[in-house]
Amino acid sequence: MAINKNHEFEELDGTKCCIVEKAVTAERAEFLKNLLQGNGYTVVVSGIVPKAAPAPAPAEGEEAPAPAPPPVPTQFTVGVTDMTFNSTNAIFGRLLRTKEGDVVTLKYWKQQESKASDLPYYA
Repeated sequence: MAINKNHEFEELDGTKCCIVEKAVTAERAEFLKNLLQGNGYTVVVSGIVPKAAPAPAPAEGEEAPAPAPPPVPTQFTVGVTDMTFNSTNAIFGRLLRTKEGDVVTLKYWKQQESKASDLPYYA
């Protein structure tokens, strides 16, 4: 069980993981996966499949409709297998780096900037 909301654990695809983010888009999941794998973490991404409404029963004399294709996940949960990982500590502790070797900032993590600029707030 998590000590606080920022350090959650869950089983993703049969692997016990520390949750990084829940209910993210495919693009966000790919960004986090690439960033975390570049920092040496083993990343697990699990899709959340939306629940489909039950098909209506066919009327008498009608054929049953063909089964619908399985739904495609629209939201994903991203986790790492390192149980000590905490995204808040990793960002503000300056533990994560980009591919270019820059320190990951909060704006870069939130994808508000395309390049991590590690300038102090007073500059």
